[in-house]
Amino acid sequence: MSMIGTFVRLTPTELDRAVRDPGWAQDHVDELIEAELDDGPEGAGVRCHDIDKAWHALDFLLRRVAFPVDIVHGEEEIPEAEDWGYGPPRYLTPERVRVAADALSRIPHQTLIEGVTPTDLARADIYPHSIWERGESLDYVTSHYQALVPFFQAAARDGHGMLVWID
Repeated sequence: MSMIGTFVRLTPTELDRAVRDPGWAQDHVDELIEAELDDGPEGAGVRCHDIDKAWHALDFLLRRVAFPVDIVHGEEEIPEAEDWGYGPPRYLTPERVRVAADALSRIPHQTLIEGVTPTDLARADIYPHSIWERGESLDYVTSHYQALVPFFQAAARDGHGMLVWID
């Protein structure tokens, strides 16, 4: 089974309810994901985004550049939330989404991977291990990073918070 990093944008009202009612959060997120799969919005209107298996490499690379927000794992726990895959979801407040969006806009993808090779990721035991051991390009990670930047910028522009989890 693959481990996929997932993000869902929530309005402040939705985020507040999600934190107070994790069962509602899971149902609401399922509805949002289904709606987008069934001809949902595109571009800036997208509220759900995944970074596939690049989550661990992005976390590693962002930590190397002292990124100010833990966007991969979220920063706040949702009390009493159940496991959504590989642990319960966590969240980012709208303010932390703004900080992340600003920081993401200032880090070009080339800077993110500067001086890093697939061998470095393999040595650091970064998931998915097999692709780094084969020496595959970091383009897989940078393409997900480049898609994540406008997702965070749109969330920040709209004043959204974010749920984050690995499933």
